[in-house]
Amino acid sequence: MTKTLFPGSTLGIIGDSPNGIMLARAAKKMGYKVVAYSRYEESPTLAEADVRIVGKMNDKLKLQSFAQRCDVVTYESEHVNSEVIKYIAQYTSVPQGTDALEYMQDRLLERAFFEQLNVNIAPYATIVNLDDVYQAVTSIGYPCVLKPIQKGLGKAHQQIIRKQSDIAKCADIIDMGTYILESWIPYTKELSVVLTKDAKGTINFFPVIENIYHDHVLHESLVPAMISNDVEAEVRRLADKIAKSLNYVGTMEIAFFLTESGAIYVKRVVPGLHASGYVFDKATNVTMFEQHLRALAQMPLVKTELMEPTVAITIESHDQDDLRTQWVLKDNWYYNFFRYPLSMRVHDTEGYLLALGPTIETVREQVESTGIWDNKI
Repeated sequence: MTKTLFPGSTLGIIGDSPNGIMLARAAKKMGYKVVAYSRYEESPTLAEADVRIVGKMNDKLKLQSFAQRCDVVTYESEHVNSEVIKYIAQYTSVPQGTDALEYMQDRLLERAFFEQLNVNIAPYATIVNLDDVYQAVTSIGYPCVLKPIQKGLGKAHQQIIRKQSDIAKCADIIDMGTYILESWIPYTKELSVVLTKDAKGTINFFPVIENIYHDHVLHESLVPAMISNDVEAEVRRLADKIAKSLNYVGTMEIAFFLTESGAIYVKRVVPGLHASGYVFDKATNVTMFEQHLRALAQMPLVKTELMEPTVAITIESHDQDDLRTQWVLKDNWYYNFFRYPLSMRVHDTEGYLLALGPTIETVREQVESTGIWDNKI
């Protein structure tokens, strides 16, 4: 079921991540009434909404009531359980669907999907007990990482294996369910493609992003990515192939590893809005939030254009004192604070800043000269 959303239509947003705040703001600018559903009363997304519903993700009565108030519902991140979305879809339109979410929340389903497309992924093995780890590591090699098939459980449920004696450390977590043992890909860059797909299957690409992580948390996103034209073309080709194979409408992120030899491996697909796309608040002529809403609303997608090279940097709590100096000095730095309460934070993230300049190199030099993130860059 698809419908065109005009100003005055009602958009439902479900989820608890910071994406919901920006999505609600963008929706209201477009004239939509916003109904938000969150597990937390103090959710900033609820504060941005016209109608606020607080409920558990298994409260079927509240979920049904939420869905029936909305012309269209969107999940604002990949962390909303696919079963919840399946239930909601009985009562309203969910253009994103559930297929992509279901595949990408289960590492085994995700890898089966990638193998069907014949794209490069890290070698892996399915693990159900400790003996499986000992057997699999002989073919996968060191280093490798043990991960639960269910995503979103955090680092406490993962174990990096660098040598045989590390395998014994897996005993504490291996009884919690099915795992995969995955080879560690030595990469030189991590790249991601944010794209939007409409109901007709038209795909619009944002510029390729270069991402830098610190302790598994996204620290920096650079646009345009510092890569060759050939690498850019291949990453786009792979992203296009993956997106066309998914039954999905809206904005998504597809991440890749680039190795020293030039090989490209698919890291993940995020069927939803991802923090790497925050860089497009200033880098391009349309944000990923607006483009996502246009796809859901059956509006024509904007042809994205790079406006100015941009670096997005995650702001953490301990950065704030150092940023006060830059706050009064930098006329090319822009800030977005989530105002998330401590009880809802997954990481120590306060928001992000966007630094603009004539080239990525000059922007990075300016950022580095502040010394704020010397231990991260």
